[in-house]
Amino acid sequence: MPTLSVTTRSSAEIAADALVVGALRGSDGPELAPGHGLPRQAEVHLQAVLAALDATGDLGEVHRVVSVPGVRATTVVVAGLSRSEAAEPDAATIRRAAQCAVKSVASKAAVAIALPAGDLARVAAAAEGAYAGCYSFVKPTRSARGRTAALTASGSRTKITVVSGAGQAKPVKDAVARAAVLGAAQDWVRDLVNAPPNLLYPQSFTEAVKSRVAASSAKVTLSILDEKALVKGGFGGIVGVGQASSRPPRMVTMTYSPQGARGSVALVGKGITFDTGGVNLKPVTAMLGMKADMAGAAAVAAAVLAAAELGLPITVRGYLCLAENMPGGHAQRPNDVVIMRNGTSVEILDTDAEGRMVLGDGLSLAAEAQPDVIVDIATLTGIQQIALGRIAAVMGNDDDFRADVLDAAATAGEDAWPMPLPEQLRSKLDSQVADLAHKGDRDGGMLTAAIFLRHFVPQGVPWAHLDIAGPAFNDTPGPYGEGRGATAYGVATLLRLLEARARA
Repeated sequence: MPTLSVTTRSSAEIAADALVVGALRGSDGPELAPGHGLPRQAEVHLQAVLAALDATGDLGEVHRVVSVPGVRATTVVVAGLSRSEAAEPDAATIRRAAQCAVKSVASKAAVAIALPAGDLARVAAAAEGAYAGCYSFVKPTRSARGRTAALTASGSRTKITVVSGAGQAKPVKDAVARAAVLGAAQDWVRDLVNAPPNLLYPQSFTEAVKSRVAASSAKVTLSILDEKALVKGGFGGIVGVGQASSRPPRMVTMTYSPQGARGSVALVGKGITFDTGGVNLKPVTAMLGMKADMAGAAAVAAAVLAAAELGLPITVRGYLCLAENMPGGHAQRPNDVVIMRNGTSVEILDTDAEGRMVLGDGLSLAAEAQPDVIVDIATLTGIQQIALGRIAAVMGNDDDFRADVLDAAATAGEDAWPMPLPEQLRSKLDSQVADLAHKGDRDGGMLTAAIFLRHFVPQGVPWAHLDIAGPAFNDTPGPYGEGRGATAYGVATLLRLLEARARA
């Protein structure tokens, strides 16, 4: 994995394979952004090269320049920092620019980052973005016995040095250390979500979590319910979803409970390791990419571990609701009625709306531990992606807590938008044969899915629901140079939320 360090040395003196500096729009073309630390001759040279390349300085633009005079680094990478809505680059812009720049030189052994980092937030953002830019998925290989290898980790060993304009006192070093913990957590999520579904299924996901916990210094305990325990425990939702698969479901509970904890938070993640739609089979084109339907559970697992590794003074329990939704002779049917963990009877209308069923059981289990607040995160509805694209939707039963989640997302640099839960939509979930129908009609489908989930949260417990169907996975390259594949959306937001709750 990459390593992060911080320095106040002049960027020109750092012997690196690549040095990243920023550029802003200017009246006569792009200008180098403050904080680059380069001598005059290097600045003049780079300005001339940028002019010759018709550079703009826009966010997402990256230019590599070799043999820059007065600079020890072999290559200077100039990353655009200008956005139409902001003249001065904020932390989110710094984070994205660092990721774009480092991605272009991710094969290099040593990279220095000299973007405008005059305060703690921008130093942290530069470190976080640079770490993310190093990510690459290691493709499965054949083992010596001729079998396909098990899940592998991302393979970068890049040494990243962040040039700080805010000094390198303990708060700065702590921020960079935190960025390394967050970056490793996000890379793990990307590995899990990018993994092919023949390698990642409920049991192998469970084993991956066990291995990660065992290799960590974090004091996290695990409780695992297999298919027999799920039946015995009355988890009708997740059992019904997974009953046709040869790879049965699992419910994994991760617990981090330090001494002197300031409250408790429950995180619940949808973990459908592959979603065919079940009997209501998806079209072929809609089935592609359904390996990413477990991104919520991956984000929860990573957030619990990150919180533990950072030693946050708060109890965190993560619930991973893992199942594979397959067709077959044992598959769940439309009009089946199942009994959920909390005793609610639910009529199935569409087996391709399986996520809310596993989450309903997960939320019920989470409520039994009486947490102060509950958050669930899921690639839940295609309508979310239609409505908001790569922006997550945030709903909940408590406006103040929903605002806390949105604040955490904004601070983390993850786009999110509040959505309502109109009471007039509740009647769409009425059933003649059960307490609830598990799905309404297409109109307001993102909202009725959340209204269904709300039924499994005890009254008086603040709860927020993050629908991340859009931002969890990039089918095409992102707007700022992000590659295709898993984004690890949600890890940074959940960690920021946990940190805020720990400080409260």
